[in-house]
Amino acid sequence: MGDDGAGEPGGPVMAREEVDRALARFGAEHQAVETSLYALQDHAGRRLLEGAELTGISKERWARTEEAVSLLWTYFDAFTAALEAARELRGGSRRPGPEELAELTARLRGPAVTVPAADGSGSGSVERISLAELVTRMNGWYARALDTVAAADSVWSALPARMDMLSAELKRIRSLAHSVGVRPGEHPAGDDLEQVTAELTALRAGVVADPLAFWASAGGSSAPGGGRPDTVRYDRAARTLEDVRREIDAVLQVRQDAEQRLMRLRDVLSRADRTLAEARTARGEVLAKIAAVEVPAVSGPPTALYEQLALAAEHRRHARWHRLSPLLESLEERADEELERARASLTAVTAPLAVRAELRGRLDAYRARVARRGSADDPMLTERYDAARRLLWSAPCDLRAAEQAVLRYRDAALEVPAPPGPAAGGPARGEGELR
Repeated sequence: MGDDGAGEPGGPVMAREEVDRALARFGAEHQAVETSLYALQDHAGRRLLEGAELTGISKERWARTEEAVSLLWTYFDAFTAALEAARELRGGSRRPGPEELAELTARLRGPAVTVPAADGSGSGSVERISLAELVTRMNGWYARALDTVAAADSVWSALPARMDMLSAELKRIRSLAHSVGVRPGEHPAGDDLEQVTAELTALRAGVVADPLAFWASAGGSSAPGGGRPDTVRYDRAARTLEDVRREIDAVLQVRQDAEQRLMRLRDVLSRADRTLAEARTARGEVLAKIAAVEVPAVSGPPTALYEQLALAAEHRRHARWHRLSPLLESLEERADEELERARASLTAVTAPLAVRAELRGRLDAYRARVARRGSADDPMLTERYDAARRLLWSAPCDLRAAEQAVLRYRDAALEVPAPPGPAAGGPARGEGELR
């Protein structure tokens, strides 16, 4: 609406030029007020509020707004009558005299307009105010009325359309959930779907009946309608539905590749079982061939995992995809762990055999180097070689004694001088030193 009026009441009598300027300003105010009132009358939000069965905050604010709009029209009628009377008085003479100017000053500046009291008492009392005060009051009531109407219209324009889209997505996801057995009471995602459905129903009813409860005002001195729809509850429901959608997609993916994943699980568990069997066999061999060594025990086959694998296959046969999904994830992790554990067990059990093999290799390597130096027939070396070989090729083998015998043979080989000949100056080219 417009600005304030023509001036403060009282003061000296207005000159003719001041009267004409004041009438022009109030004429512009009147036109702005009239335009604003008809725009408010035709506002989509006002029509919706007028026809809605409101509750809560919206019901209270709309009741106050209707009273304000009614007063606005009453004040506007008084404004129209007062302005027409002043124009008529001014139009009677091209050069108004002092009495006419005094009367016009009183009408334009003084409390010359009789209107219903705006104290909210509803007692039918009246008061006299100036045209400037009348315009100020109308501006204030109009701003509050427009704020209510625009806020409700914004909420009704924004949230129902979003909820329609979310409801369509909810319907699609509920259908998918039903197809894979995700139902309330049987799967958390099914419970979440029920929660979102109830929340959307309540949210829709709340937005229709109490739109202003879903309006976050900008506060301060913002223009009428300043703020935004409060979408906190809607956003929370949308996030929950998105989480459910991802869960359903995961279950659908399980349905698509369940057989392949089950085959891989069987293969992993079979390899773990074979590795454990090999470890048990190796343990018996180590206990028979290696002396004075602690050999770790080997566990039995992963019976519990096989039982869960059978349960997973049962879930697949009966299309219980929502139960199969978490079970497969757990089984895959535990099966991989079981295979690693079986391999570690085999490594730990066969470690003494690996040590014996390494010592045998070292002994043969030392002998080959001694032979290349031409000292293979040395009696002391032959004796020490035979002693080490008997320890390494006897059962059970004492690894500590065998290692010491191999080291004694190496040390003796280093001490024996090479026989005279081409090799006397050191090892032939390409031969390594004894280590």
